[in-house]
Amino acid sequence: MSTAKTTVPSKQDVLLPETLLKKRKSDAKSREEKAAAAVEKRKANWQKRAKIFKRAEQYTREYKNQEREQIRLRRAAKASGDFYVEAQPKLVFVIRLRGICNIAPKPRKILQLLRLLQINNGVFLRLTKATAQMLQLVQPYVTYGPPNLKSVRELIYKRGYAKIDRQRIPLSDNSIIEKHLGQYGIISIEDLVHEIYTVGPNFKQANSFLWSFKLPNPNGGWANRKLTPVVQGGDAGDREDAINKLIRRMN
Repeated sequence: MSTAKTTVPSKQDVLLPETLLKKRKSDAKSREEKAAAAVEKRKANWQKRAKIFKRAEQYTREYKNQEREQIRLRRAAKASGDFYVEAQPKLVFVIRLRGICNIAPKPRKILQLLRLLQINNGVFLRLTKATAQMLQLVQPYVTYGPPNLKSVRELIYKRGYAKIDRQRIPLSDNSIIEKHLGQYGIISIEDLVHEIYTVGPNFKQANSFLWSFKLPNPNGGWANRKLTPVVQGGDAGDREDAINKLIRRMN
């Protein structure tokens, strides 16, 4: 007797033609949707980059106009035989010089409030009456002065870190800044530099977003008695515009 062979139908044979057609259509639709989403994402990224570049150009023009205005005022004062006195700085950069040994409780608490927890830590600080009094109390343990635009930009670009969930995150991408400061109109590192340098309305949020700067010892070392005031040949206290030279040596 001959036995008939039984064949197991394949999966493709089991599927009905209508089901196959629907599956192919859905796959094609999903591919089209993914391609459209990718195009929209590239377009959004391009628009965002164009916006960042436009803002950077605007900031550059603003800085140049400020410099020209300062030069014009100096020339006008000189021509009239007067002296031009610049406005008091709104921003200072503070660097801690001394450790925790032999520091009174009050100055130690002020250093904690300023986020200067270690030697060579640096922070930006809005200069007000209250912060000026705080700096007077901790003057033997810190050095400070108003930074220029170059110092602010180099510090943030080279040694800037974000404080996110108590973690120290490098500023490697503008998306990190936009995620946490986008609600304040700060979407790029240039926006962050501008907000810090000009002490803008969202300075507190921008400054709190930055981790305190960890700086090395300056090239050439400190003075022989760095805890003595600057006017006496040391390093402590207000060094005014000379803070920018110190930042170059430490950055």
